Amino acid sequence: MAKIKLLALDVDGVLTDGTINIGGSGEVFKGFNAKDGLGISCALRSGIEVAIITGRFSEIIHRRAAELGIRHLYEGVRDKYAALEKLREELHLERQEVAYMGDDLNDLPAFKAAGVAFAPADAAAEVAAAAQVVTAACGGRGAVREAVERLLQASGSWDAVVASYQECGQGDRQ
Repeated sequence: MAKIKLLALDVDGVLTDGTINIGGSGEVFKGFNAKDGLGISCALRSGIEVAIITGRFSEIIHRRAAELGIRHLYEGVRDKYAALEKLREELHLERQEVAYMGDDLNDLPAFKAAGVAFAPADAAAEVAAAAQVVTAACGGRGAVREAVERLLQASGSWDAVVASYQECGQGDRQ
């Protein structure tokens, strides 16, 4: 895990709890966890690129990615393996430098494109079984933050991140 330079994430069930709320006028809304947001900020500040790879299209995801400074956003993806492989090649990374977090069957192909596969605690049984790391937290409830902490601890940079917040905070958009 110490070699990870890219963390790619699914959305529904990873960055959210998987609930898709549709209002009477057709508007869709999702809830995001601020702890996950801060974790993403810590990853980016520590030199780990973050990407979103999702099968859905959503203006909400664009807004959340922009808020957090995520530059790599892939929507409407049917083949997550191919999308992650393409991004890995564009960033000139080896497979062992890539981590992916997914929660359901459509994420399994992306696990094969990553050196480390994460799943939230409430992932589908087949996904949890295929992951190298299953977080204690559920999707949309701090699972991404937990994965980032594990990556930064493995690389030896977590203590420096914590110290930077103890000194003056960072003003992150969570």
